[in-house]
Amino acid sequence: MSRLYFHLVDGVDTLIDQDGIEITPDKVAGRALAEARALIADEARAGCIDMRQRIEVKDDEGLVLHCLPFAEAVEIIPPG
Repeated sequence: MSRLYFHLVDGVDTLIDQDGIEITPDKVAGRALAEARALIADEARAGCIDMRQRIEVKDDEGLVLHCLPFAEAVEIIPPG
């Protein structure tokens, strides 16, 4: 297992995951999706969802192994 870091990026600022988690590569996409959806749910409760955000999963050297834009984490169905 590798220690990977799930950073929250919005194009201007980055919220750094200081601790990371030990996770196998096959679990990274699912974990990023779960994290994104949890953050989106929190933002929905607060009344504002910032769809510019993304989760970048990096290894110890800072290499991006996975990137999940919030827009790909949920399906938004407009009225009509």
